[in-house]
Amino acid sequence: MSDLSATVSETEHGFHVEGCERISYDFTFLDGVFDTQNAQLANCYRKWGRVLAVTDQNVFDLYGEQIEKYFAHHGLTLVVHTTKIGEKAKTIPTFLNIVEAMTNFGIYRKEPVLVVGGGLVTDVAGFACAAYRRNTNFIRVPTTVIGLIDASVSIKVAVNYGNYKNRLGAYHAPMHTFLDFTFLRTLPTAQIRNGFAELIKISVCSHLDTFNLLDKYCEELISTGFGRANGASAEVRIAADRINREGIHEMLKLETPNLHEIGLDRVIAYGHTWSPMHELVPETPLRHGHAISIDMAFSATLANSRGLISDEEHRRILSLFSRAGLSMDHHQFDEAVLDQGTAAILKTRDGKLRAPVPHPIGTCVFLNDVATKELHAALHRHKELMKEYPRNGEGIDAFVDASDTGYTELAKGGDEVKTNGHAGLLNGSAVAKKLGLSNGTTANAASVTGLATNGAIVNGGTTNGDAHSC
Repeated sequence: MSDLSATVSETEHGFHVEGCERISYDFTFLDGVFDTQNAQLANCYRKWGRVLAVTDQNVFDLYGEQIEKYFAHHGLTLVVHTTKIGEKAKTIPTFLNIVEAMTNFGIYRKEPVLVVGGGLVTDVAGFACAAYRRNTNFIRVPTTVIGLIDASVSIKVAVNYGNYKNRLGAYHAPMHTFLDFTFLRTLPTAQIRNGFAELIKISVCSHLDTFNLLDKYCEELISTGFGRANGASAEVRIAADRINREGIHEMLKLETPNLHEIGLDRVIAYGHTWSPMHELVPETPLRHGHAISIDMAFSATLANSRGLISDEEHRRILSLFSRAGLSMDHHQFDEAVLDQGTAAILKTRDGKLRAPVPHPIGTCVFLNDVATKELHAALHRHKELMKEYPRNGEGIDAFVDASDTGYTELAKGGDEVKTNGHAGLLNGSAVAKKLGLSNGTTANAASVTGLATNGAIVNGGTTNGDAHSC
């Protein structure tokens, strides 16, 4: 959330306005965020007496009953909007479905939407909140490694447009983010691997200690869901907690001075120079972690070709990607894709390449003076190197499937809203109308007393429109 202070003064020919926006939001590490004994999340909604939750269908199938019981236990009315979303459905129609759910719910300007899911869901729902009345609050509960480690750190929210990733979006900070790593117990291994790439990203260019831990525990971290799976050793759990906390902290330190990306030389853009093309070019999209891994591995080869990292460091980086089962190459990665990606990123980065590359591991430099000939030569060398690695450098489970928040199912039927309330089917009832529910949206009727979505009363209390923090 944010507050703006500004002044206006007269000039000879008109007026001058100068303002400063204060951005303030919190992160809480909390295993068992939906455990009824943990009231921290519920406390954020007591003022309102109700909750609109936006989540993806896979998360709701796994945790919907627990979420419903949690809010019922705390006497809060819950309305759930479920969506099926994948990278190619991170679009305006999906965004509009969430907006429609907010309208039907009758959301107040300062009332926070609860967003539960991976980075795709938090991106699209966060953008809906940014656009709705130009500034609606939201609270994030990320459920994937990418959501926990990467998407939760930034205040960027967006949807894709055409073949361009995140082309339409905003900078919109949540009120609060709850980081619950126990969600990783049910996350498919392919998704653990997918998120592992984000930790390689930050460690290669900014945090050597984290890179060393990833290198030491790579296979165990992936196979045990970062130490959260039953039977994981205490040693791996301790290492995982250190990696996660230090990785998030490092990204926050890098992002916080540049939340609106006024500065375009960004360390955490390592792996994001050419990856948008990798992600969207295949008919079945590459997972985000695999797309940025191809970019990072190629960038490491480019850095090595320039003498910015040693042969030993280069091989160490490539070896970590390979051991993790992450992609370092793709059969559609050719000169044409490389040139398209370069042209696109030059526009995004104001005419400069600004490609972050390691120099050495744990630090980085930005490259602007790379000619097309040098890029093509680095690509040819990279392709030759990949012949030395399993699968010619292609990754394991590299392409999206139904575990990517319902991508394959969405292609069949589009967005879906389901009825999952303790009170049963509410469509057409007086209670549903009072809650502002549309067909399919659901509520757990823990309490509907005094709740009027078109008046000034929420559970018997007035809403004065001031900022609400939890």
